[in-house]
Amino acid sequence: MVELALPKNSRVQKGRHYPAPAGAKTLKSFRIYRYDPEGTGNPRWDTYDVDVAACGPMVLDVLIHIKNSMDPTLTFRRSCREGVCGSCAMNIGGRNTLACIHGHEDAHGSTCQISPLPHMPVVKDLVPDLTHFYAQYASIEPWLKTTTPEPQTEWSQSPEDREKLDGLYECILCACCSTSCPSYWWNGDRYLGPATLLHAYRWLIDSRDEATGERLDALEDPFKLYRCHTIMNCAQVCPKGLNPAKAIGEVKKMMAERVV
Repeated sequence: MVELALPKNSRVQKGRHYPAPAGAKTLKSFRIYRYDPEGTGNPRWDTYDVDVAACGPMVLDVLIHIKNSMDPTLTFRRSCREGVCGSCAMNIGGRNTLACIHGHEDAHGSTCQISPLPHMPVVKDLVPDLTHFYAQYASIEPWLKTTTPEPQTEWSQSPEDREKLDGLYECILCACCSTSCPSYWWNGDRYLGPATLLHAYRWLIDSRDEATGERLDALEDPFKLYRCHTIMNCAQVCPKGLNPAKAIGEVKKMMAERVV
C-alpha cells in the first residue's frame, strides 16, 4: 500500500499570541500566516489582538501597525497603498484581494485570517514567489510588434480602436486571479493563467500591432490557452473589476475564426 505523507515542515501549527496593549479601545483579532523557508520550523498561525482604533481602515494599515508596534519580524509586500500596483495582494478571509483597498471591517466575525496568495511558493510570511508568474507574462511578449516603418510622430489609433483596450490595460498583475483559478493550480507549469491571457488578448486586439498571427500561433497549445474551463473565479476576485475569463473566451474565438 502506498504511504502518503505531507512534506517536512508543511503542517501549519499554532503560533504565538500577541495581546493588545492595555487601554485598547476597539479590538479585532488577526490570524496571520507566518513562515520562513530558511528556518527549521513549521509554518504557523500567529494571532494579533489589534486596537483598530489606533490604525487606518484598511487591512494594510493593520499590517503596518502590527509591524511597527507589535512584531517587527512580520514580512509582507506593499507600495503606494492606492490599489494600483498589486504589491500587497494576499488572501484575506478566504478571498484573494489587495490589502490596501480591503477594509478590516469587511472581515466577518471577530477574527480575520490573512495568508499569502494560494498555490505559490512562499518567500516569507505573506510574500509569495511570483517568478514563474512574471516569466509567463514575459512569454507573451507584451509590447507592440510592427513591421511597418516607424512613423515620425506616433502610431495613430482611432477612438473606437482605443476603446477596445478598456477592461484590459488596467490589469496590475497582482496575481489575484491566477492564484484563485483551479485550472492554474493544477496546470500552472503549462497553463498561462487568467492574468497572462488577458494581457495576451490586449495585444491581439490592439489595432497598431501587426503580429496577430504570430501571437495566436504561440498560444495554439492544449495547455497554454485551453485549460480554462470558465470557472469565473478570476472575474470574482479581480480588485480592478476586470473579466479575464471573457478575454480568454475572445482569444478562443479568434482561434476558431482563423481556422474557419
